[in-house]
Amino acid sequence: MSDRTDFDALMKIVGERAKADPAQSYTAKLTADGIPRIARKFGEEAVETVIAALQEDDAHLTAEAGDLLFHLAVLLNARGISAEALWQELARRTGQSGLAEKASRKDR
Repeated sequence: MSDRTDFDALMKIVGERAKADPAQSYTAKLTADGIPRIARKFGEEAVETVIAALQEDDAHLTAEAGDLLFHLAVLLNARGISAEALWQELARRTGQSGLAEKASRKDR
């Protein structure tokens, strides 16, 4: 993936595959298992990404980051959150410093 449109394309593919036969598609099976299973899988991939980063193995980190982004796409799709909503949230944050943005989240 090289830019935003690639993640948009991934989201589209995930959305299509989520509707497939769970016996034929990992995405469909994961989606059919529900949000708790998807969230746990996303969490597992996040931990594996951290471990790969700490091992300083770029190829392993790249592979785990790919898994993490894929599972994020499945989670967003299952919750009905579009890639565009994600881009809008990120755009909202770019107008201020990271510290100011983080401080603004204390009431959430």
